[in-house]
Amino acid sequence: MAWFSDSGYWLGRLVFQRLLAVLYLIAFLAAARQFRALIGARGMLPVPAFVARVPFRAAPSVFHWHFSDRFFALWSWGGVLLAAAVAAGAADAVPLWASMVLWAVLWAMYLSIVNVGQTWYSFGWESLLLEAGSLAVFLGNAPTAPPVPVMWLLRWLLFRVEFGAGLIKMRGDHCWRDLTCLYYHHETQPMPGPLSWFFHHLPGPLHRVEVAANHVAQLGVPVLLFTPQPIAGWAAVAMVVTQLWLVLSGNFAWLNWVTIALAMSAAAPLWGEPSAPLPAPPVWFEVLALIATAGVLVLSQRPARNLLTRQQMMNTSYESLHLVNSYGAFGSITRVRREIVVEGTADAVTGPETTWLPYEFRGKPGDVRRLPRQYAPYHLRLDWLMWFAALSPAYARSWFVPFVARLLENDRDTLRLLHRNPFPDLPPARIRARVFRYRFTTWRELRETRAWWHRTEEREFLAPIARSALHGRR
Repeated sequence: MAWFSDSGYWLGRLVFQRLLAVLYLIAFLAAARQFRALIGARGMLPVPAFVARVPFRAAPSVFHWHFSDRFFALWSWGGVLLAAAVAAGAADAVPLWASMVLWAVLWAMYLSIVNVGQTWYSFGWESLLLEAGSLAVFLGNAPTAPPVPVMWLLRWLLFRVEFGAGLIKMRGDHCWRDLTCLYYHHETQPMPGPLSWFFHHLPGPLHRVEVAANHVAQLGVPVLLFTPQPIAGWAAVAMVVTQLWLVLSGNFAWLNWVTIALAMSAAAPLWGEPSAPLPAPPVWFEVLALIATAGVLVLSQRPARNLLTRQQMMNTSYESLHLVNSYGAFGSITRVRREIVVEGTADAVTGPETTWLPYEFRGKPGDVRRLPRQYAPYHLRLDWLMWFAALSPAYARSWFVPFVARLLENDRDTLRLLHRNPFPDLPPARIRARVFRYRFTTWRELRETRAWWHRTEEREFLAPIARSALHGRR
């Protein structure tokens, strides 16, 4: 099947696979470093309790058969090592069948983590990484020409990511239609970055240009992916530029970087072909790739219908393997930023004179003088869920009390998720949580106070509570 493979896609495949392997590495690293406090045996949402009530068919995972913190750690660090090897070129140095096995193992290992991760792993970029990873299995390796149908499936995935995000904006908040959403978004996004303050203070007309450009990038440019080169390639370049703008303006874990990897698979053919044509892959591989392509097309029916419906859902998986999903982001924009500030005290009895000391998180705003940090593509799961909790206590119902209980014990694994523990020697006697309204300071306020944020207290989130009062509630 000479039409099936094309050496012209070799650079696109190379860039996509290497960048995807790096993102796998980061995802496994985040799992290894954060799991004990979040989903470990003594975590806030323990895996053993989850697999006891959820059947394997609903959430396929190796941890249905065995779970211990040591086993999960070995699994995650093994994923880090395997992803590092693939990023360094291991999958191109082995036979084609072995390359497929390496990519399939990466996918299966991360699927096992996502499917027991519960609310901590409920983000759209988890499914996006898995869907992109499942396609990487059928892309072949360096000694063979890339399969054209699978390379086009990468474009189909990229189209759904961008076009889905564009549609859900136009169908959602009216500020996307009147071009005013970025008056608020840089300030109220889940986790601002070090440049977000400056993006927020761009002139209003430029914000409107940003929104208009976003609509072009997400609703117009994706259609061009299915046109001949070089048009498709330059459309992909435009998407890369747009995604890099988002990388600079905020922290969205690896969402932007998987999208960039997908776009590079279409853009790279603009810059070169191999010095000699690559041999076509063996027939058995072509058959497997065609079967995979047909499977993706069949599974694409529901995501495609989702794009056409007025009740469009975002970040939705239709089956437990996360093979073909729906995507979208920020269909609505919050106008006001609220943050939960968690504080502790050494006083057993609290009153007006009680000294409360705040816990500082790594990524989410707390100390008004602390400039937001850049963490993406690394994912701070607790910080993200704290943003959702500030929107509604319902988002925190399953894990916030266990979180507080662990702070009252100075739990080592939980404290490792934080930037600063104000009680390094002895645990606090009581914990409380308050909701504050945050806004970026003005240029004048920044010069006078050296504070990036201004905040005012709004309400109580959790009344002062002692460890004894939490007995039996964990």
